[in-house]
Amino acid sequence: MAVARNVAIVLALAALVRFLPGGGTGAGVIGAVLSTLIVVSLVYVLARFYRERRTDLEGLGDRWRGVLYGAIGTALFAMAARERLFESGGAGTLLWFAAVGGASYALYLVWRHYREYA
Repeated sequence: MAVARNVAIVLALAALVRFLPGGGTGAGVIGAVLSTLIVVSLVYVLARFYRERRTDLEGLGDRWRGVLYGAIGTALFAMAARERLFESGGAGTLLWFAAVGGASYALYLVWRHYREYA
């Protein structure tokens, strides 16, 4: 019964977006608000993680901490530029996969170093 109710709610919201004037604009606003809430939540979780693990991060040393921050920055850049890179053709798509793959490998190396020397 709960599943039928949830499906009815989703269908009603879809009908409102489809048939009401300005429904697409309202859906865009709701999407933007939800996206903002997700980003704020992610920043909060990452800030809390940083505060709890600050000693471990300092213990990595300058080189490995630089690799970690560089990998995180590369991953963030790749996610921010994803749409533009995919639209630019094969070279952009390949560049995106190379950036994400390189960042992932760098994060793996930092994790392995942490596990070996911590």
